[in-house]
Amino acid sequence: MSRWKPLPAELHPQVHQLIVSLRRLKDHSGLSTRQLVARTGYSARSWQRYLNGRTLPPREAVEAMARLGAADADRLLALHEIAAERGAGGRGAAHDATDGRPAPTPDTPTRPQAYGRLTRTLLPATVVALLLSVSASLLLAERLAETRAQLARARTDTAAGAPVTVSESMVPVVYTCRTEQRDGRWYAGLSRTTDSILAYTYVGPEVAEAQCLLRRAGIPPGDIDGVFGPKTQRAVIRLQTRNDLVVDGVIGPHTWKALREAAPR
Repeated sequence: MSRWKPLPAELHPQVHQLIVSLRRLKDHSGLSTRQLVARTGYSARSWQRYLNGRTLPPREAVEAMARLGAADADRLLALHEIAAERGAGGRGAAHDATDGRPAPTPDTPTRPQAYGRLTRTLLPATVVALLLSVSASLLLAERLAETRAQLARARTDTAAGAPVTVSESMVPVVYTCRTEQRDGRWYAGLSRTTDSILAYTYVGPEVAEAQCLLRRAGIPPGDIDGVFGPKTQRAVIRLQTRNDLVVDGVIGPHTWKALREAAPR
């Protein structure tokens, strides 16, 4: 018979009875701790904790011990269930969260194997993302070239007076504001229009005229470049909000009137 250490005095009676039964089964089986580990899959450290009352053994460990000792598994499992439901009290109240799992077997997948599977999964996705990035860069370069060519044509046609819709990424033209007031309205010397429709991505002197008047009204539109970009659009929205106009970021007759008659701030 093995010489067992005394069980902790604070153990719940059901836990105490369960541990004593497990100790008897181990003694009856004649198995050493190493043989017990090999037969059940639970580590030696786990069995030391179970059989010394420091941790309530899991249900599977109780079943394994019952098989080895040819004992009534139902009786042991009933004791285990009662101990678990009542909290058992003392140091044996909870299952071992770290050592109670079965010891790894040779067939258990290792972390390097899992890492290898992850690498094989991520590699194709990385290649696809790289190809998409290169394709997007080539497409952007092609569109930039087309946009610059369109800008050159737009500059040639500005004398016709109609706004041209182009990309905001084009190289801008620098305009000079020559602000003066005539008949109660303000002009910047670039256009006298009062009803041209100007919207995001338009270019031309009409846009530069609006930019000059926005700046005079105390709402900076960015550079006076004749390009209706995001800064100009935000300035138009501020002007429309200030004057209780329809806030759409588009310059029409009502917005032109507000620009022409705005008091400087």
